[in-house]
Amino acid sequence: MKILKIDHLGIAVNSIDEGKSFWSEVLGLPFEGAETVEAQKVTTAFFPVGESEVELLESTASDGPVAKYIEKKGQGIQHVAFRVENIEDALAELKEKGVRLIDEAPRIGAGGAKIAFLHPKATNGVLVELCQRD
Repeated sequence: MKILKIDHLGIAVNSIDEGKSFWSEVLGLPFEGAETVEAQKVTTAFFPVGESEVELLESTASDGPVAKYIEKKGQGIQHVAFRVENIEDALAELKEKGVRLIDEAPRIGAGGAKIAFLHPKATNGVLVELCQRD
């Protein structure tokens, strides 16, 4: 598996509008736009930082994964995403190594990226996302 870089940090927020004011107005990061990913019950907003991004995540449903995260742990860093060269190969390698996966196969995330999550129980409590952008 070839990890290219940290792609983004996912931050769970109650409101993108509230979160956006801090990241954009206070820190001066450019707001790249928001997108709703219905299949994941989330609206995302991206703020580029060098070659990586900060991604704000607002749940669109009370039973969505981000809503459940906030209910359990509060607002804050929800996941770290690594950009990989080939997500299918990365998942196969991790599965072969016995790593517990949330996603056995990639799905489509924000911006059309192929994404897959590793289970936090396999990563010392950190939700790890792999992503491939073509």
